[in-house]
Amino acid sequence: MGPETVSNVDPIDRAEAERDVTARVIDSFAATPDERFRFILQSLTEHLHAFVRDVRLTEAEWEKGIDFLTRVGQISDDRRQEFILLSDVLGLSMLTIGINHPVVAGATESTVFGPFFLEDAPRIALGGDISGGASGEPCWVSGRVTGIDGEPIAGARIEVWEADDEGHYDVQYEDERVAGRAHLFTGDQGEYRFWGLTPTPYPIPHDGPVGELLDHAHRTPMRASHLHFMVTAPDYGRLVTHIFVAGDPRLETDAVFGVKESLVKHFSPHTASEPTPDGRVVHTSWSDVVFDIVLSPER
Repeated sequence: MGPETVSNVDPIDRAEAERDVTARVIDSFAATPDERFRFILQSLTEHLHAFVRDVRLTEAEWEKGIDFLTRVGQISDDRRQEFILLSDVLGLSMLTIGINHPVVAGATESTVFGPFFLEDAPRIALGGDISGGASGEPCWVSGRVTGIDGEPIAGARIEVWEADDEGHYDVQYEDERVAGRAHLFTGDQGEYRFWGLTPTPYPIPHDGPVGELLDHAHRTPMRASHLHFMVTAPDYGRLVTHIFVAGDPRLETDAVFGVKESLVKHFSPHTASEPTPDGRVVHTSWSDVVFDIVLSPER
């Protein structure tokens, strides 16, 4: 069928033929016994087909899209998750979080999980150091974990992880180091404290397909300075969040749309001559921040 034949097809007939393809694919899932799976696949089909019709996707663009997703998969491994990165930069991660973790009055807000969490981070005692030799300015982080009623939560598990001042997480190095991450448990009054690093801005990995997408779109790969938290306790919903540094000029352009005003905290600067909260001798400048965490009841 040549271009002349296609161009002479009645637009109404063409639209009906396109919708017929969509309807037949949707119907192909009708006998799927898993109701939720069936609903998701049929809705996905409907929206994907609507997108293709809306933008009038060319075959060349479709092939380029397939190639892009193939390369996203090929670069992903147990230490780098390019699909999470893609979800993050498209805002899908934040949208999913917003749907599944709506704001509960008085509770700490959630934000993106990110691609750099690892299970089995080392345990530290209260007041311990998560840096593990990672480079950066020392930072004293403290606060309490409570419920929305103000009751302290003892024994809550807090996972923390962050990049060094070179903008890299430990998993981005080739030497299998474990640094800038740990877990600890709150004390009897829900208190916690540890030494970490003053967060600094850094680019998300942009040497792969997602970086190409951002570059082509003239978007920055930079993330606002932040420190990751994941907090869990029996009878409470899991909290995945960060805290951000007040005054960071990248708060408005965070590459993964993760900044929420309630999570922007003041990191107080100190000189080496000022005493630290736990008496630790610090030979450089350091900072401290207070982050009180409020968990919502398990749903």
